[in-house]
Amino acid sequence: MPRKQTVILTAVMAVAALALGWILLAVGRAGDEAGPEFPTSKMFDTGELLHLTETLSGDALQGRYMGSPGGIAARGFLHKRFERAGLKPLGETSYEQPFTTVPPPDASENFPKEGANLVGLLPGQTPGEGKMIVVTAHYDHLGIVKDEIYNGADDNASGAAALTAVAKYMADHPPKHDIVFALVDGEEEGFLGSRYLVRSGVIDLSRVALNINFDMVSRSDVDELYVAGTYETPGLKPLVSGIQSEAHVKVLTGHDSPDLGEDDWTMQSDHGAFYEAGIPFLYFGVEDHPDYHKPTDDFDKIPQDFFVRSVETLIMAVEDADQQLDSLDLTITEPANPVGAH
Repeated sequence: MPRKQTVILTAVMAVAALALGWILLAVGRAGDEAGPEFPTSKMFDTGELLHLTETLSGDALQGRYMGSPGGIAARGFLHKRFERAGLKPLGETSYEQPFTTVPPPDASENFPKEGANLVGLLPGQTPGEGKMIVVTAHYDHLGIVKDEIYNGADDNASGAAALTAVAKYMADHPPKHDIVFALVDGEEEGFLGSRYLVRSGVIDLSRVALNINFDMVSRSDVDELYVAGTYETPGLKPLVSGIQSEAHVKVLTGHDSPDLGEDDWTMQSDHGAFYEAGIPFLYFGVEDHPDYHKPTDDFDKIPQDFFVRSVETLIMAVEDADQQLDSLDLTITEPANPVGAH
């Protein structure tokens, strides 16, 4: 197809996907007003969380592949959540941070070349000064593979929606330190968005004391949420112990030791890009389930009560990290060891 026609078609598809997504979201809200029973929380709007997760992982967004119409539409929904939270754009006028990738020599013809992160700032008590935290989650997924839509409800519509809930809570409870919230693109292709964010200069890395990353935070049949990162930075253990004592789910440490092989998550999500840059991390996620990276990772598989309690725990983690940041020993004792992508 001629390039001009392809561009026009892509734009039309993006608008159509975005419009259909808004319709789905509106229908969900109408149902909410009619009174469906969601798990409740005193910390955030659970209906908003669940509707957003369902919309992001609906068939209309076609798996949110980087640069696809569905991915663009997903970014539009999330952009609105940043606005509602009152985050400040780090760019001149927009949260969006577009980037272009160079495909590796062995890449397929469909390797994405264009992506975009959403990056917003929540100022602390002394904006632009002192230590800061960067909270990340990727919003892309695998798209359509062999005519099947990979909706990625847990991976990672859940983490993206959770980040917006955390951002809104922290905006309503102003932090001590500057906090950057970043929804990154291209994780499934090798942390393309987070690596671009780290290297772009849009964030002053000399101020970033900690990265907190959410990836797959909504599904556990045994009520468990893992946090990785204390092996590399033992000084984070007091913070994590406090989170464990107050968490609304069972928080377990692990999946961050090189002797675990593929079960070492140290370089398996976007926190790896920060770790490569010498920045400590805490990565929150559940263990793989039968629908991981399959077309069956759908919203109706998410246990809503666990998801809500998981997000409450993530809010506690970010709030505690902000309060304790100046007293933590953030020395990294283990070097980065790149291995793959989650």
